[in-house]
Amino acid sequence: MITYRTFGNTALRVSNIGLGCYGMSGVYGAADDAESVATIRLALDLGINLLDTSASYGQGHNHRLIGEAIRGRRHEVVIHSKSGSPRDADAARSGGDPAYLRKTCEDSLRNLGIESLDVFCMSRVDPNVPVEESVGAMADLVNEGKTKYISLSECSAQSLRRGSAVHSLASLQMEYSLFSRDAEVQGQIAACKELNMALMAYGVLGRGMLAASAPKLDDMTPQDIRRRLPRFHPDNAKLNLELRAALERIAQRKKLTLAQLAIAWTLAQGERMGLSIVPIPGAKSRRHLKENVVTAAQFTTDELEEIDRVAPVGAAAGTRYPTEQMHRLNV
Repeated sequence: MITYRTFGNTALRVSNIGLGCYGMSGVYGAADDAESVATIRLALDLGINLLDTSASYGQGHNHRLIGEAIRGRRHEVVIHSKSGSPRDADAARSGGDPAYLRKTCEDSLRNLGIESLDVFCMSRVDPNVPVEESVGAMADLVNEGKTKYISLSECSAQSLRRGSAVHSLASLQMEYSLFSRDAEVQGQIAACKELNMALMAYGVLGRGMLAASAPKLDDMTPQDIRRRLPRFHPDNAKLNLELRAALERIAQRKKLTLAQLAIAWTLAQGERMGLSIVPIPGAKSRRHLKENVVTAAQFTTDELEEIDRVAPVGAAAGTRYPTEQMHRLNV
């Protein structure tokens, strides 16, 4: 059941779940543009009005796809778009450079075919650029009307506080799921509550590990990003499938699919902790979207405590990203 809530400290009203558009640009296997457009339009028909995208998804492909899907329906949609990271290996500065952020925002508007973003989000805090400088540059874009609000993704609680001192931040986007509960112990959830920010939870379905059928490494295309993620490597995958099975037993008792349990749990965590958590499960087909929309399940205290025992912080085997990328998180 779709309901609506205020998005953090903004005037935006968003659906209680959003649609993550990442998978529509080929990262989890072949993309089907026609089905993706139909899925976005169905999401709007069902009342989902929050779309999450990024300039880096398909190097503009995702934005052009969304632009086609929302043509004539811009007023129905809240677009949260990330900046991505530069692909220039020789760049002296990375994704926090003011010039890069401006260019990315302007390119995003052209590819989407719109005049202003609802939320422009810096994908990672750049260790080479003070967060205050990056947020200040994004604040200029707000003043110019190129985005209504700004936000950060995958950063530390300290960076949230430092950035918010320069300009109000609407939200933090961070991986948060039954497999990834780092935000609870690293301080991001406490900081979001303190700053009245929303938490956009991506990876809610464990990149497919909590979906209808668990993905297998051997079945993935060479382009599938999960081939590089430690949680899908054989030794870790074996342990994570055992965790999946334990959660699936709870879902069956609740008469839910595993995906529905994962999404409903995320919403319940928000209520439990007094924070607006908006899960943005990905779906690149109408079939998967319809399953994700079922979010009305409620949990008793005993059920939540059982889930805590089955899937506590750190329960999933393997890091979320390869070792060389982990240093970019929680900066």
